[in-house]
Amino acid sequence: MSQDFQEIGGVRLKLGAPLTNGSEWIGQREVLKQLLACWITVDDADLPLTPRLVGVPGIGKTALAMSAAAMRDQELYVFQCTADTRPEDLLVTPVLSQSGQIAYHASPLVTAMLRGAVCVLDEGNRMNEKSWASLAPLFDQRRYVESIVAGIVIPADKEFRCAVTMNQDDSTYEIPDYILSRLQPTLPLGFPNRQDELAILQYHLPFAEPEMLAMTVEFLQRSHELRLDFSARDGLNLLRFALKRLAQDPEHPVAKDAAWREALEFCLGEDALNLEALAERQTRDLRGNSIPLGLGDFFFDPDDPLHPDFDGEEDDDDEDDDR
Repeated sequence: MSQDFQEIGGVRLKLGAPLTNGSEWIGQREVLKQLLACWITVDDADLPLTPRLVGVPGIGKTALAMSAAAMRDQELYVFQCTADTRPEDLLVTPVLSQSGQIAYHASPLVTAMLRGAVCVLDEGNRMNEKSWASLAPLFDQRRYVESIVAGIVIPADKEFRCAVTMNQDDSTYEIPDYILSRLQPTLPLGFPNRQDELAILQYHLPFAEPEMLAMTVEFLQRSHELRLDFSARDGLNLLRFALKRLAQDPEHPVAKDAAWREALEFCLGEDALNLEALAERQTRDLRGNSIPLGLGDFFFDPDDPLHPDFDGEEDDDDEDDDR
């Protein structure tokens, strides 16, 4: 039987193809070591961990997992989680073949399980609880999934490894505690320092001029200082656009600073032209959305008669209405 197929419980599964993985991780070596440690087994009875890689969008969470897979010399599969991901999308999908028969296609996750590869569940906090529930036995000592569609139980190879990336923003669904307890530890990714950020931009855009790189790194580092969420991905996008604008008409070149400023505005928005004002506005908005808490709020509900600030007026109005 071809390596593109594998039979489980009498059901023939068509496996997916691995990603070409040439990713290189730059800087923040400690979090890379922590991820690799999660995937080590120290005894035959030991199991690998499935960590959560947490950070703002564009900070390199997926690239970190890809680099770790490359260092372990394992195939890599990535599954993009979305709000409408179904359990069958995660596991096995039935497809009508040309012959009119049902063919079963293994997802990237199941393919990684069977081949003893690495799977990255990207943006896991976009996925609903029903889909997460189908993975509960995979991330504990059972190490299997059950496909209702195909009617089979699929065990994970001993070398299978997994990581889940999550953005630090509003997720579509709240992940239940019984799943979070299986996705441990949490590995936070911070912003790179100036030297590492420059190296990242140079790695992806080796043809960029030093002056353009310097402007971009200066912008990103200042945004990090102001606790704004602009990432290296944002820097790469605005720098790419600026370079394309400069190359667009060699006979009438645009000034470098003008092209860079235009790219900044069109890629990241007009607010990005003044980082200090943007940071101040975000801080003001956060303060406006927060409700000051008194000491009693930590011990009593707002409507609790024992709350120090409870005045009982609402109850009195209700009693008057009842009369």
